[in-house]
Amino acid sequence: MSPLTRRHFLASTAGTAILLPREVSAFALPIEAGPYQATGTRVGEATDTTAIVWTRLTRHPDRNNHGVVFPANAKGRNVPPVTIPAAQIEGACSGAAGRVRLRYGLHEDLSDATETPWIDVTEASDFIHQFALSELRPGSTYYYKSQTAQPGTTQVGHEMTGRFHTAPPVAAAGDFRFCVMTCQGYPDRDHVDGHPIYPAMLSLDPKFVVMTGDLVYYDNDAPRAVSPALARLHWERMFSLPRLVAMLRSTSSYWLKDDHDTLSNDAWPGMEAGELSFAAGQEIFRQQAPLGDKSYRTIRWGRDLQLWFTDGRDFRSPNSQPDGPTKTIWGAEQKAWFKRTMAESDATWKILISPTPLVGPDRAKKNDNHANEGFAHEGAELRAWLQSHVPDNFFVVCGDRHWQYHSVHPESGTQEFSVGAASNSHAGGSPGENPAFHRFHRVQGGFLAVELRSRQRMSELTFELRDVDGVLVYASRFERATS
Repeated sequence: MSPLTRRHFLASTAGTAILLPREVSAFALPIEAGPYQATGTRVGEATDTTAIVWTRLTRHPDRNNHGVVFPANAKGRNVPPVTIPAAQIEGACSGAAGRVRLRYGLHEDLSDATETPWIDVTEASDFIHQFALSELRPGSTYYYKSQTAQPGTTQVGHEMTGRFHTAPPVAAAGDFRFCVMTCQGYPDRDHVDGHPIYPAMLSLDPKFVVMTGDLVYYDNDAPRAVSPALARLHWERMFSLPRLVAMLRSTSSYWLKDDHDTLSNDAWPGMEAGELSFAAGQEIFRQQAPLGDKSYRTIRWGRDLQLWFTDGRDFRSPNSQPDGPTKTIWGAEQKAWFKRTMAESDATWKILISPTPLVGPDRAKKNDNHANEGFAHEGAELRAWLQSHVPDNFFVVCGDRHWQYHSVHPESGTQEFSVGAASNSHAGGSPGENPAFHRFHRVQGGFLAVELRSRQRMSELTFELRDVDGVLVYASRFERATS
């Protein structure tokens, strides 16, 4: 099976809406010296006083839109080994050595800007630098300009602007919305410039977006990532798409990984895929995502909301291990941390955002999450603990599943919202609607928007399942008194 040429690819997408050139052109200034930032900027892990600003230097101002295109229906299988450099593949963004600095402040014109020193970046970090910012003002919108220069110089060669939001102080009531997405296949993006959910989410002006894993598909999307270079290609071509660049330079974000963006389907530590090891996949994810030191963490967004982000890959037992008390997805340390911090929290609402389901129900043939028989013991343990300790103000939001639902576990009462795949063409796989669990069930793509509102001494939390164009298809609202 031969790779498609760009001409064949464009012919196969005839009828697809094509936007006018560069949705993000307003943010990438036409300074020609380079190095450039074709994969945009990302701001992660925003707290009330800290954030991480990510950028990567590239040789060219744009992705390689004229490279070799691999068949969309290959799903990464039965494809001959890649014999050309990754840079020659469609969507590649070759890195470039150089220097980068950040200017950031509370004024959009950056008249109050703080300026970092110039930082040298090389191939050793995949030409990436992550600026760890501190002493930020809580509950604020920050503006920034990421500037590049040639090695050894201070002459600005390219710059890209962006903004992000910090969390409100812990004592402050919050009124805001955030969005959650998952599962984006590259050939299933349904638009040449990127998945429709991105302009739909951006139109809601979220304070942050949560990327809940399977952000690239190393094993399903050709060419299969069997080396670190091909793994990085998957990130380059996905996150250089104009719609993704526009989203991620416009708000804060939090990143979780799952199996397909670590190594392969249902992967666990110690596995390999050709020259790509599980450990290398972990390292590459940490490079590509503005993540910080911990893959599991909790973030407070004001008086009323606390979020927990868990990791389901780093600490898990092999899926093939017989189920029982020692078989785990989270590992003992992460599980103890979750229970301790959950019990200590005085937030009005508590939300676990998990790469995989805790409630489901899931397909019988699956065996790698807490809704499956393969990890039934730990799943029951966690749901029972939650029922005893946070019975009425706790919710799970999960990725991984390619359909949307609102489920309530019939025994523990644990409520779970599945955000759905990032496009309609990537949706599917549901075992069907189950009245014992489902309050809502829909096998289409979309995302979840969560809205928090303060009303005198009441706090309202609304979960909004939306389709790929942002149209509301289901909402569930909860109220709780505040102190």
